[in-house]
Amino acid sequence: MNNLNLISVLPEIFLAIAICAILLIDLFLSDAKRYITYVLSIAALIGSAALSLCDFNTGATVYGFGNMVVSDPMSGLLKVCTCIAVALTLVYSRQYLEQREMVNGRLGGEFYILALFTVLGQMVMISANNFLIIYLGLEMMSLALYALVAFRRENTAAIEAAMKYFVLGALASGFLLYGISMLYGATGSLDMTEVARVISTGAVNKPVLIFGLVFVVSGLAFKLGAVPFHMWVPDVYQGAPTAVTLMLGGAPKLAAFAITIRLLVETLPALVIDWQQMLTILAVLSMAIGNIAAIAQTNIKRMLAYSTISQIGFILLGLLSGIVAGADGSTTNGYSAAMFYVITYVLTTLGMFGVIMLLSRAGFEADNIDDFKGLNQRSPWFALVTLMLMFSLAGVPPVVGFYAKLSVLQAVLSTGQIWLAVIAVLFSLIGAFYYLRVVKVMYFDEPVDNSKIVASKDVTVALSINGAALLVLGLVPGPLMTACAAAIVKTLAS
Repeated sequence: MNNLNLISVLPEIFLAIAICAILLIDLFLSDAKRYITYVLSIAALIGSAALSLCDFNTGATVYGFGNMVVSDPMSGLLKVCTCIAVALTLVYSRQYLEQREMVNGRLGGEFYILALFTVLGQMVMISANNFLIIYLGLEMMSLALYALVAFRRENTAAIEAAMKYFVLGALASGFLLYGISMLYGATGSLDMTEVARVISTGAVNKPVLIFGLVFVVSGLAFKLGAVPFHMWVPDVYQGAPTAVTLMLGGAPKLAAFAITIRLLVETLPALVIDWQQMLTILAVLSMAIGNIAAIAQTNIKRMLAYSTISQIGFILLGLLSGIVAGADGSTTNGYSAAMFYVITYVLTTLGMFGVIMLLSRAGFEADNIDDFKGLNQRSPWFALVTLMLMFSLAGVPPVVGFYAKLSVLQAVLSTGQIWLAVIAVLFSLIGAFYYLRVVKVMYFDEPVDNSKIVASKDVTVALSINGAALLVLGLVPGPLMTACAAAIVKTLAS
């Protein structure tokens, strides 16, 4: 398969050309016209999302560049969601960034360019069908994120967070690359389709293969933020500017989910018994430590960081359920539930950090739970949106978080692993405490800050649509769940 087939990477090519064009245009813009970079960045993401949606609608699986990349329904759907997630991130971040750029005396389009590079890296990861392409996309995304975390160079907390993220990120990349080298040594190929074929024959060095698998799972666990590879998550979430925290906590989860499917489900199904046990431990530990540690947090960004860790545990449960269910023919049940969960979780995360940035202003970061006191008295509408977001994270009906958790639990129960479902429910109840605590301070505490909430029209509209989407998807989850199921079925069947 030495075909070039540019059609398979058309969204990536479009975005790469757009990044180059926007970078050149931004060089000649005055500070007063810097909004043009913002508009062009949104347009580039919309164009890339449209091309990805076309790929999803065709339902075909197309390989390109010598079988190194693949365009299939799963990649199409996840790339659409990635572009939408980052576009929303830019909308929520604009007002926040402008306030701080005016304070710091600099206006530039670096944030938007770096954000687009993270998207390009994520899209490469999502479509990778070769170990080196996964690593190439991962590093492209990571290097841009390292720079974004340290975006406020005068802020010591941001610099500290960037150093921690860089050092631990390099360590995780080393784990993943070392694991890939072991898999290459055992199979003699970097092509994931060929690796799966060689392993299925049984003519491989099993100890070397297992050794490589351990390092691959460790690298994936770091990128997902699963325990015990979660050390970077709370510190980086808290120290990074809130706009960058959203860039970290949103779209990259979609790319991490995609490479987990590519590496484990598509490439290493013959080692299911081995990595299933690893993911079980990661899932239980993530739900336990994530939910328990979040209770003690007073910083809402740090609380949401531990919340992310616990939510990753649920996503891993879905993947485990898909694996076990494969024995009785229902292989897509858990996989599609996990995909639905990660998409809706990213949507909820976008809205929550959007609210945090909305309440922030020049010289003040609304990153403590106490900053949400009396929000209902200051703005009933934004308090209602935040209520929807918290209910979705907690899994309270009728918002979509409830259905997402229910679909994963149903998949777990269908495999007969009742003990896992019981653990998940118990830790979800613990998690409900710290989510509902935010609701309590919004509606029952007196505000400590009576300043007017200033929101631009685009942020108001985006947050309103975001909150409404959570409710609509909770009441009518069928279309998105059907799309996830179709993407998984067609991708695994190809």
